[in-house]
Amino acid sequence: QGQLVESGGGLVQPGGSLRLSCAASGSIFSIYAMGWYRQAPGKQRELVAVITSGGSTNYADSVKGRFTISRDNAKNTVLLQMNSLKPEDTAVYYCNARLKTYYSGTGDYWGQGTQVTVSS
Repeated sequence: QGQLVESGGGLVQPGGSLRLSCAASGSIFSIYAMGWYRQAPGKQRELVAVITSGGSTNYADSVKGRFTISRDNAKNTVLLQMNSLKPEDTAVYYCNARLKTYYSGTGDYWGQGTQVTVSS
């Protein structure tokens, strides 16, 4: 089994920055794509950014130029650096990863979510 644990959310003023971190653990054989999604109240969960095992990235149009996703394959972690935050970035942010584990095969895993609030 695999597990994702997020950290780094919080309250920040508009224009500020936050960095989210997500660590994968468990009986992991390999990690494929890792990414971040978010869900605002009353809205569907949406993709924010994704990074492949080779380092290719893709971003939602709403965060391009402000957010940067990166990963440390040696530490099984994915980071989301969020700059120039806007009130509309307020949401619960979820880490996602496609993992292959020794005992459960390949599947999509989710973190528990971390709240990001952008407000003055």
